Amino acid sequence: MDKPLYFLAHALVLFLQALPLAWVARLGRAGGGLAFWLDVRHRRVALKNLTRCFGHEKSAAELRALAQENFRRLGENYAGAIKTAAMSPAELRPHFEFAGAEKILPHAARQGPQSRIVAIGHFGNFELYARFGQFVSVFQCATTYRGLRQPSLNRLMQSLRERSACRFFERRTEGAALKACMSNTGLLLGLLADQRARGGVRLPFLGHECSTSTAPAIFALRYRCPLHTAICYRVARARWRIEIGEEIPTRVNGEARSIAEIMLEVNRAFEVAVRRDPANWFWVHDRWKAPKPPVRGPASTVEAAGTAL
Repeated sequence: MDKPLYFLAHALVLFLQALPLAWVARLGRAGGGLAFWLDVRHRRVALKNLTRCFGHEKSAAELRALAQENFRRLGENYAGAIKTAAMSPAELRPHFEFAGAEKILPHAARQGPQSRIVAIGHFGNFELYARFGQFVSVFQCATTYRGLRQPSLNRLMQSLRERSACRFFERRTEGAALKACMSNTGLLLGLLADQRARGGVRLPFLGHECSTSTAPAIFALRYRCPLHTAICYRVARARWRIEIGEEIPTRVNGEARSIAEIMLEVNRAFEVAVRRDPANWFWVHDRWKAPKPPVRGPASTVEAAGTAL
């Protein structure tokens, strides 16, 4: 079953990468709209999540329309990610911009870049986070991912990411390599922090308590790196902008803040992004699912970091 899936996926990749990005975005939106009707399970999850968070301020019809638009956006984002993976920085520039890069750049002309941790989420075309280093070359970008069960599909996914020049670490098997990499200066480590986390802390998000990854706070404290958030917004069809947030303090008067306090600020930044454009987030993930009974042994720091896709 692995080979047929690979050939089908590879053919889809080649087809989308041969088309103009605007066409790919339209096809993705159409595919997402179709998925809304066919994918019953994820449609129910999205509607349940939207009702939980916005049911007191939006009608059932508005929530359903928002869920439909969310599916269309997801289709556009996934198809767009396949296409943009094959685009050079020059080809990508008209469709992609960064805002707030000055917040993480060295303040002095001769000062080397300090490594930084960036808490990221499933907003917009989130695969574009990995392209930051191609536009701001003082940083080496890195992130974590969780490998797919099918080896050939996993290799295909990683081949799509190779052009980004970002370093990808498999969070279950390459934790030691990531920790060794943290000794370098000029590393920009993006960690997804908007999904349920094994071994995370329970914090409020959009008015309801949920499991929250602690990895951004742990890495920022352990390696004394500044912590920021970054949000990828869709500003038009096939156009995105990543906005860097202000630094989140990890210490006060030299004393480390609690991990829960730090991650609560990350959640608040994500809440602002969700409310700014609700259809731009990943509502098909059951973020507020009731926690399972505790298991023996805590999750590793890297495993709690989240995946890239």
